[in-house]
Amino acid sequence: MATTPYLALVIDITNEKERPRVVGIIWCMLTIGIVVGAIAISIATKGLDGISDPLILQTTLQKFMLRVGLIIFAISIISCLGIEKKGTKQIHSKKNEAKEIGLKEAWALILSSKQIFIFFSFLIFYTLGLFLQDPILESFGAEVFSLPISKTTLLNAYWGVGTLIGLLIAGLWITPRIGKFSTAKIGCWMITSSLILLVLSGFVKNENLLFGVLFIFGLAAGIATNSALSLMLDLTLPEVAGTFVGVWGLAQALSRAMGKLLGGGLLDIGRVISGPENPLIAFSFVFFLEIIITIIAVLILDKVSIKKFKLDTSSKMENILMADLDN
Repeated sequence: MATTPYLALVIDITNEKERPRVVGIIWCMLTIGIVVGAIAISIATKGLDGISDPLILQTTLQKFMLRVGLIIFAISIISCLGIEKKGTKQIHSKKNEAKEIGLKEAWALILSSKQIFIFFSFLIFYTLGLFLQDPILESFGAEVFSLPISKTTLLNAYWGVGTLIGLLIAGLWITPRIGKFSTAKIGCWMITSSLILLVLSGFVKNENLLFGVLFIFGLAAGIATNSALSLMLDLTLPEVAGTFVGVWGLAQALSRAMGKLLGGGLLDIGRVISGPENPLIAFSFVFFLEIIITIIAVLILDKVSIKKFKLDTSSKMENILMADLDN
């Protein structure tokens, strides 16, 4: 619920040149939270190392998650304080009021553009390719590398730090120099390369290599995410910013949910194929599917054109506004 309004606000207060930097800062703050959370959980669960009794683990982890939920709720409330001053009123000019359209017209505009469908598909495949590993990563560390709970919870911290650096590098240096499309492609190819290295780290069972590869994976994710989000904001009309951002957010949320469901399901299929004695083969099955999905995302990205989007949707926007005035 919060993502749509604050990204719509970013569109309102920034131009195309500023957005890569702004997006980089926003997602850096988000990633810092993920890294801090992963480290805190690793420290808090260190006492569970060596405990295998499911009853003890379940009781302890349930109490722990209840405390975490209360802390997150409190942080969410505190973070909203002071965002908007009391009694602040938005002033709309007649010109802006004339440009406003309803939800029905906004959806008609979205469904009328081929470019919107293409970019929606890119976001689905890119986000799915990035997060398919998310539900199985800690299990990968535990089953293939025999890592304890305190170390498997740190795996997200390693790729979180990489993501943080990738977002900063892309937003401040790479994207402004080579453009959003090229940066997104570089990030996607880096993701596929790091997934291959992730499989290789499992074959050699090198713990340090695993952590290094996860850092590279995070770096790639940060670079690709910055450019993808910048493109997402560019492929949005200010008059219907909330609706467009909602659609792009829907693509990301849908694919992340699919990643959570499919990641575990595909791992189970991999286990059936490889048997219980070969966990690495089962995990590799998921990682290679992830590579294929990311490559498809790159191929779809080649068909996205900001120029075509703006020409197409702007002309349709004018038709909708004219029809609204006639009524």
